[in-house]
Amino acid sequence: MKLKGKVHKFGNDVNTDEIIPARYLNTSDPEELAKYCMEDADPKFVKKMTPGDIIVAGENFGCGSSREHAPISIKAAGISCVIAKSFARIFYRNAINIGLPIFTNAKIAEILTDGDTAVVNVDKGEISKARQKKVYKAEVFPKFIKEIMKSGGLIAYAKKKK
Repeated sequence: MKLKGKVHKFGNDVNTDEIIPARYLNTSDPEELAKYCMEDADPKFVKKMTPGDIIVAGENFGCGSSREHAPISIKAAGISCVIAKSFARIFYRNAINIGLPIFTNAKIAEILTDGDTAVVNVDKGEISKARQKKVYKAEVFPKFIKEIMKSGGLIAYAKKKK
């Protein structure tokens, strides 16, 4: 599966309160959470992004609270994947559990800038800047994690396995 989208660049230590502010946690409805995605990191984010776009960040993306609302809001907003130098451990697992593709690569996170177009080959773990031949490798997920993501998350995956 290939993903292609406009890059929205963020820095280091983007925490879950910046991804989905606590003042909106009175709901777990994905569509409602999507309206406020990244609001405290970039108040105009939802208005300027389009479905299929890609978030690129520095180190420790998703640090802070262990709320699963953070990756849910990103996925529900229509972001196709997140690329970062590194992820907070709980965010990483929550993203997989809800079927949000995430990739770690320090070099490409530095090379991609706001507004670039990135291309991600999910199956091969390859990331590139559109119209450039240089390919950067990211972690290739094991087959079962790819299946979780393709199923739309851990719950959907478990239901299919019944």
